[in-house]
Amino acid sequence: MLLLLAAACGLARAQEAIEAPDALIRRVSQEVMDLARNDPAIQAGDRRRIYAVVESRILPHLDFQRGTALTMGRNWREATPQQRQKLAAEFRNLLLHTYAGAMSQIKDQTMTFRPLRMDPSDTDVEVRSEVRLPRRPEPVEVSYRLRKTPTGWKIYDVNVMGAWLSETYRTTFASEVSKGGIDGLIRTLEEKNRYLASRDAQEDGKR
Repeated sequence: MLLLLAAACGLARAQEAIEAPDALIRRVSQEVMDLARNDPAIQAGDRRRIYAVVESRILPHLDFQRGTALTMGRNWREATPQQRQKLAAEFRNLLLHTYAGAMSQIKDQTMTFRPLRMDPSDTDVEVRSEVRLPRRPEPVEVSYRLRKTPTGWKIYDVNVMGAWLSETYRTTFASEVSKGGIDGLIRTLEEKNRYLASRDAQEDGKR
């Protein structure tokens, strides 16, 4: 009985320790914006430094498996475990370049968040925010879909100005699968990521 009670208390403490999804988005967003504004290397456009920040501050909070499955749609069910692993890895690399590009554009933006509508039992939520730009009269709406995992809330989809990232890539992914199968899509993603890495290396070389 004492062991069961201790286990229950430990589980309760673990649940309490999990950061709320809106608090997570607020914290990570603020950390990244502060770094982008104050880090001399980032301000100078050092892509290696930008990638390092994305790797350490953003990617650990993403659910690549769920995001890749959502983007693949019905084609995900046709993929083998090995193909799923490769797809998630290449999608991760693609998002690394995507977030690095977005981070390099951070200047004087400010963020505000809408109240989170969530029941204590919810395991899938949407956090909504608005990004204000100095010379843009209307704010840019940005939303995040998160799911609760044993290690905390993870982001699996992002919406910018009404377009979900998963939907934006889904048509392209489906087209590549129809032309060359799932292996063809993997090759296309590998080539795209190699090109982006080479381009950024050349840009760093010019600095």
